[in-house]
Amino acid sequence: MTDLNPHSDLQSPWRFSTAPCMDWTDRHCRRFWRTLTREARVYTEMVTTGALLHGDVERHLRFNEEEHPVALQLGGAVAAELAQCAALGEEWGYDEINLNCGCPSDRVQNGRFGACLMAEPALVRDCITAMRDACKIPVTVKHRIGIDHQECYSELVDFVGTVASGGAEVFIVHARKAWLQGLSPKENREIPPLNYDWVYRLKRDFPELTIVINGGIETLDACEQHLEHVDGVMLGRASYQNPWLLHEVDTRLFGASDAVSPDRKAIIGAMVPYIEQQLADGARLHHVTRHMLGLYQGQFGGRQYRRYLSEHAHKSESDVRILLEAMAFATTAFARANAPG
Repeated sequence: MTDLNPHSDLQSPWRFSTAPCMDWTDRHCRRFWRTLTREARVYTEMVTTGALLHGDVERHLRFNEEEHPVALQLGGAVAAELAQCAALGEEWGYDEINLNCGCPSDRVQNGRFGACLMAEPALVRDCITAMRDACKIPVTVKHRIGIDHQECYSELVDFVGTVASGGAEVFIVHARKAWLQGLSPKENREIPPLNYDWVYRLKRDFPELTIVINGGIETLDACEQHLEHVDGVMLGRASYQNPWLLHEVDTRLFGASDAVSPDRKAIIGAMVPYIEQQLADGARLHHVTRHMLGLYQGQFGGRQYRRYLSEHAHKSESDVRILLEAMAFATTAFARANAPG
């Protein structure tokens, strides 16, 4: 496929990434995804400035070295506090700090951050400036195309232009509005209509910026189509529900000569030492395997695999044998379905 976007770069750190998802994209999830792709950039769950400045820093910031490149997403609205947390993220070894300006949950709204910040572009600009002054790694922004009754593309342009004047160079744009009242976070991911054209226009109007598109993207075919217009794509639920699609990211989107692992069995084999170490450190099996439930999505035996893991992985005595037994169900079902005659 011919790439019509002259700014698209196979080596761009933001060409493909997985989205930050609260309660899901923890370090175990990101470690699992890394067995499927070397190149994709992975993002943490949103961590609030309050949690870092007044809570357990190690619990929130520790990650596995294999996760690189990995970005820390912060939630907050006080420039000085965000600056402190950006410095902490750099100290802990993250490759990027991302400011959340897109989450519409009530808890986030009560703290006056997340999607609320789209109504205050000057404040976001000042936060970005403070964060950039506090660290040397990239500071990026993730936001919506608008909130509530913002109906004009010019309002989105004003937000991006104002924030860019504070030094932001990378904008990850969820191509839906967020309604701060009347819709749940889940509904805000599904009900407001997608408007990819506005994100494409941002790239044309701000050619010097890196523009990444997010929202409703489910296949690598769709990623390739979006990359004709913008610099990068970010996948959320699709990566989680069908993680095997990440297996082709390196070859199809980054031009790599080979994939990380040849099949799902190899992926599980690569996770076994990690899981054993986590169990030795006091974790439960399901803390890791809950992120692996979709590995056989759409495959013969996938239902048996998911059911076996769901029924047994949470038990205190469960170890990696449960995962291997679940894999055996899927492997056997696949072999029977493809047996001659």
